[in-house]
Amino acid sequence: METEDTYLTISYDSTGLYKEKGSKFLSFAFPVSHEDEIKEKLDSLRKKYYDARHHCYAFVLGKDKDIYRTNDDGEPNHSAGDPILGQIRSNQITNILIVVVRYFGGVKLGVGGLIAAYRTAAAEAITNNQIVEEVVKKKIILQFGYLSMNDVMKVIKDYELEIINQHFDNDCSMSLLVREGMLNEIKSKFENLDGIEIIID
Repeated sequence: METEDTYLTISYDSTGLYKEKGSKFLSFAFPVSHEDEIKEKLDSLRKKYYDARHHCYAFVLGKDKDIYRTNDDGEPNHSAGDPILGQIRSNQITNILIVVVRYFGGVKLGVGGLIAAYRTAAAEAITNNQIVEEVVKKKIILQFGYLSMNDVMKVIKDYELEIINQHFDNDCSMSLLVREGMLNEIKSKFENLDGIEIIID
């Protein structure tokens, strides 16, 4: 089976906790798919834990893990965001946001101590989750006359395609989710049918 159209991510929201010399590091892992979602999660944590000293985070997006960012939120450079990102990368996960909220306990931990604390807190949130393999899917829209319905439905049934939207009239339209690795094969199946217009979204 082709694997280049799959990626690893987490199943649900999870939390972790690490304590060191009075400081508390609360960690939160979220499955996310776009940056707007990340902003919402960060805003909500900042409101809920408004009295915490730092909200440090890292996220990775996209099948190729090419969209990522870290934030030390006032901790020494590279002592918080990078260790969090390191945990995401070592588990090869994408479409994930991890935020570590720190309550300062009065004792400075030093850069080495901070790196260890943020790394451990992030690892806890991942350990308390479930890593799953997801398939990259592309949306295709079909437009066709009613008489082509049986031919279209046969391809959908043969490949067990997921229908996300449909409209039937004299002119019909359907939106389907297709596994990326199968896209060309399925597209050519539909192209072989008469009077079908295909739009890849």
